[in-house]
Amino acid sequence: MKISLSDIGKRFNRDWIFRHCSYTFEQGVAYAITGPNGSGKSTLLQIIGGSLIPSEGALSWQESMGNGPAAAAGPLPIEPDKVYAYMSIAAPYLEVIEEMTLPEFLSFHAGFKTWVPGVSTRDIIAQIGLGAYPDKQIRYFSSGMKQRVKLAQAIFSDTPLLLLDEPCTNLDKEGYELYHRLIATYAKDRLVIVSSNDPDEYDFCGKVLAVSDFKSHGNG
Repeated sequence: MKISLSDIGKRFNRDWIFRHCSYTFEQGVAYAITGPNGSGKSTLLQIIGGSLIPSEGALSWQESMGNGPAAAAGPLPIEPDKVYAYMSIAAPYLEVIEEMTLPEFLSFHAGFKTWVPGVSTRDIIAQIGLGAYPDKQIRYFSSGMKQRVKLAQAIFSDTPLLLLDEPCTNLDKEGYELYHRLIATYAKDRLVIVSSNDPDEYDFCGKVLAVSDFKSHGNG
């Protein structure tokens, strides 16, 4: 998968969050979007994922055709209303269905996005260390446990694009280790974009995009 930003800008009312952002993201590479709180990291990530529309500029999504005969025709464009099928995301502002148990929630999610090959719902629960709570509603989970669930539904989804917004929110040291283990195992061939100001969340990223490089001066 390939995502191209061309002179992207976003403003709320008269205030520009960022402007003139041109960049290309390619599959098989991990990128970090960095900047202090309130700098526009999450906004840019949501534009990349197609859930926010830029105020100016354009972006395109392209599907890789692999190495077979179809690759000769080049990448195929992805329509904006179809981008969701190619991506998975974990973010603090996205909620899980707290009335469900963990097996129920993951099984429900799998009805929309299949899991990566060779992994079952039971495997996922074991890998994120929550196998002791099969009948407990998610509403009774701690904040760290809920974050593990959010990471699981994103990382284990079989999608070429993985978006992670402050992925280690509410995680302890063991949670950070789990996060890095899952990324190393299940994300190495995908396009991964991490929005964060914590180096421990994006230290595996090969390229860093600083939002401050695209700050507008003035409100014009």
